Amino acid sequence: MDVNTLNREQIKADRPDFHAGDTLDVYLKIVEGNKERIQVFSGVVIQVKGTGVGKSFTVRKISNGIGVEKIFPLNSPFIDKIVRVKEGKVRQARIYYFRERRGKSARIAEAKKGKA
Repeated sequence: MDVNTLNREQIKADRPDFHAGDTLDVYLKIVEGNKERIQVFSGVVIQVKGTGVGKSFTVRKISNGIGVEKIFPLNSPFIDKIVRVKEGKVRQARIYYFRERRGKSARIAEAKKGKA
């Protein structure tokens, strides 16, 4: 077996396709002692980075008036599922300018669906 074959085996196929500006719900498996529970982290994708097994993404949300960002490896075994809630329309692949935005300027336009 070569490295590429091993990498292809580790990539999770059930992950949705998403980009910067999309709003996601990331369901995380949290282990506390001998109990396991699911915790949801909802927010806007700031960036998607890397390829293959090393691909990761950053999600930002505002919690009690404070900005919280989490970086998730896409193929992490701790991620139960990822749900794309809303598809955002942005012009850049990394929307770091979103960190300074407050109020109405922090809204992201929703991408229009094409005719099917």
